[in-house]
Amino acid sequence: YGMNIQVPIEVVERVELSARQRELLEQAIGALDHAHAPYSGFQVAAAARLADGQIVTGTNQENASYPIGICAERVALSTVNSIAPGARILEMAVTYRPSSGPGHTPLAPCGMCRQALVEQHVRQKDALGLVLAAEAGPVWLVGNASDLLPLAFTPSDLD
Repeated sequence: YGMNIQVPIEVVERVELSARQRELLEQAIGALDHAHAPYSGFQVAAAARLADGQIVTGTNQENASYPIGICAERVALSTVNSIAPGARILEMAVTYRPSSGPGHTPLAPCGMCRQALVEQHVRQKDALGLVLAAEAGPVWLVGNASDLLPLAFTPSDLD
């Protein structure tokens, strides 16, 4: 027997984004300059919209001891859960800038961030949408971040 796993991603042009999605992406792009990426030169920023409308941003924070750096998505998740415990994140925009200049193709979160996004989805018991984009070019829309990590390990697996 076999299994076929599909990841639902909608590819759209920026003009097709809702005003709220566009605002969220602009907040993420605006936060790119706050990334601390002196080693890789690869800046990443995330902007999370909470159910109350508040937007919280996070950026990647590298460290000379490489394993202890943290990605923008997890910075944003940690910030939300620190300043607004129990808050629902409706949607998160993630963008990046390589050292060579603005990118043009969306990228998906790394595996560690996908796991953290799954955990947030489970915690809030509601979908967490993603708006994935470079500074220019098309946008990938993911209805629920958990879709990016099929067969995820979740807290219920600890029972």
